[in-house]
Amino acid sequence: MIWVPLRIQTYFKKQGISGPKNKIIVGNSAEIRRLFAAAAESKSTCINHDILHRVAPLYYEWSRNYGKTFLYWFGSKPRLAMSDPDMIKEILMNTIKSSVWRRGLLRLMGWVPEIVGSIAKMLEKWEGIRGGRDEFEMDVHKELHDLSADIISRTAFGSSYEEGKRIFTLQEQQMHLVSQALRSVYIPGFRFVPTEKNTERRGLENETREAIRMLIKNNIRARENSRNLLMSSFKNQEGKEDTLGVEEIIDECKTFYFAGKETTANLLTWSSLILLALHQEWQNKAREEVFSVCGGNDLPVAENLNDLKIVNLILNETLRLYPPAAGNQLYFSLTAVHHDTDIWREDGSEFNPSRFNESRNHLASFFPFGIGPRICVGQNLAIVEAKIVLAMIIKHYSFIVSPTYVHAPMLFISLQPQYGAQILFRRISN
Repeated sequence: MIWVPLRIQTYFKKQGISGPKNKIIVGNSAEIRRLFAAAAESKSTCINHDILHRVAPLYYEWSRNYGKTFLYWFGSKPRLAMSDPDMIKEILMNTIKSSVWRRGLLRLMGWVPEIVGSIAKMLEKWEGIRGGRDEFEMDVHKELHDLSADIISRTAFGSSYEEGKRIFTLQEQQMHLVSQALRSVYIPGFRFVPTEKNTERRGLENETREAIRMLIKNNIRARENSRNLLMSSFKNQEGKEDTLGVEEIIDECKTFYFAGKETTANLLTWSSLILLALHQEWQNKAREEVFSVCGGNDLPVAENLNDLKIVNLILNETLRLYPPAAGNQLYFSLTAVHHDTDIWREDGSEFNPSRFNESRNHLASFFPFGIGPRICVGQNLAIVEAKIVLAMIIKHYSFIVSPTYVHAPMLFISLQPQYGAQILFRRISN
């Protein structure tokens, strides 16, 4: 508790790295909670994309005092925070990660019809809400989460959102508990103590696994679907056909359900609706491109997705301004890197998709899905899904931000709007 932290601090101090004062046992956790609480309570009267102070308040506060790389303590655990692209590249490019999801990416384009089907169902629901009116308002954040959940269910199991709804509800409950745990000091062995929170976590974990197990059992037909990722076979390291066991499927599915739904839904919330609602010129450019590539009435197909160049620029700029995650034990502040004016010039906190027409001079200047061996293997699915959703929405509707919208990005496991995303839609006549 005393000697080891002192030795670590001395080691980094010799390299010119300092940080906030470490308190025995609790470290800097009390100050971290205070900073996040203050950020959540802060409100702005104007909309801007300079969001570091809200989504990464500890990095915003301490980097100004101790530099871009500093050491802080989460309980007795040291955390090295950084936003230096050279250091981030060195770490990520030399860290090996593997995942069974690499096995299924070749099936990606075969999922496009399922993705289109889910979006068409959502737009049909929106038309019911519109009820013939010229304009209607909707909080799209939940809508896009439900959509992403439906797409994941269809591609993972060949089922629908309704069948997997219980799993999503359980994982949302777990997300709240995880968020609380991440901001509390971890005492070794404490998770085995039968406290109310620990009992609730174990109960949710067991119920989630059982719900996924029943979904697998009830969808045996999905095993025969060659486009199904979880149920189908793959070639193992020895080149032989293999399949995942039920428990392996459950483990992978928990990650896929959570990470896939949260990341893609939040990307869509920020890009296809909030940012484009704020920047009408880019909404119009994207709409012109979609009509040019897809035609007046045709739905997007796998073959023409690569032609949506402007849509791709918009998604990249969204991922730069609003990266879905913010850091980890080695605290890489994506938001700080993505908003760094030394990297992105003086307009680094402004929405300007054109910047991605230029070549970047550093691999780690933009890494919303990671880089190198640690790159997220689900990024292609997320981008394909986002392209199709964006294309289909802007073909049917023009939209602006509602006067009721409050711009308050908040880090809650992933980056999301604290008070929802209220958008005013107007139907486009074909």
